[in-house]
Amino acid sequence: MNKLLAGAPHEITNPIFGQPLTDLLNEGPFAFFQRLIPALVGIGFVVGVIIFVFIMIIGAIQWISSGGDKASVEAARGKVMNAIIGLIVLFVVFALIKLIETFFTINILELDIGVLRIV
Repeated sequence: MNKLLAGAPHEITNPIFGQPLTDLLNEGPFAFFQRLIPALVGIGFVVGVIIFVFIMIIGAIQWISSGGDKASVEAARGKVMNAIIGLIVLFVVFALIKLIETFFTINILELDIGVLRIV
């Protein structure tokens, strides 16, 4: 007999939220968004870094394959510079979030709505 079928019913859990999604939705919309928004911010940072890597690789390949053509080299240099500027902007946003968290003693990446109830 299959060990998964013989026993208590299994719940589907989402590793981002850390508990069964049905329990999270039953707690109300605030608990859901308290976990959703920090997860989206983290995913946004990861996606930004992945995009940086791909644009940097494409720019480098374009630069190598330009064959000395001045226009192709300038286009490739522009892609590489835009990728570096994008990464710097991403780091600045992260630093600003951490600075705001430290200065105002709040935790932006762990949104806590507290006693706010909209009826």
